[in-house]
Amino acid sequence: MDNPDQQVIGILGGSFNPVHIGHLMLASYLSQFGGLDAVWLTLSPLNPLKAGSTELIPDIQRLKMLQIATADADGVGVCDIELSMPRPSFTIDTLRLLAKRYPRRRFKLIIGSDNWRIFDKWREHEAILDEFGVIVYPRPGYEIDTPIYESRAEFVNAPMTNLSSTFVRHALAKGGDMNLFLPPGVYSYIVAHGLYGVRSSKSVPYVST
Repeated sequence: MDNPDQQVIGILGGSFNPVHIGHLMLASYLSQFGGLDAVWLTLSPLNPLKAGSTELIPDIQRLKMLQIATADADGVGVCDIELSMPRPSFTIDTLRLLAKRYPRRRFKLIIGSDNWRIFDKWREHEAILDEFGVIVYPRPGYEIDTPIYESRAEFVNAPMTNLSSTFVRHALAKGGDMNLFLPPGVYSYIVAHGLYGVRSSKSVPYVST
């Protein structure tokens, strides 16, 4: 039985390569209007379903950008638990470790409707539903079409955005100014460290946090 005194934390996993304003918009919406006390952006070192498809920058730099992005974000935090777990790490293992480490908190998994359509391919997906619960947010072009699980998940009408980390990376590599597409301080960090092929002559102030 659920304990009403427990904090309910939503776990939004991803490579955040890099974190962008769409991530923060979603996390903020769910923490305020999704029945959650907070949302933790949980950094993944490697997605087992996408192994080899995307070259990631070092974990420590993606973690730093998350910390910069959430410094002033109420109800949104950063979780780096997967960085110390055996690789590849799977969602069910992450959730169980979090539940063990934080017994006074209750965790729910947050995924997009794109991942919901292939949720049956996830390791121990039934256990995720039974032990933790799943919150599904809409993604453009991915309608919910898996009614077998619908009664066991929560569906939220969160605002949709087409912004993706892939778009941001490609735009940066072509010299695009992504300052308004990224949380405050993240673009400055990227430029200061020459990430994603950025070779900018622009003067962008960077303040370390």
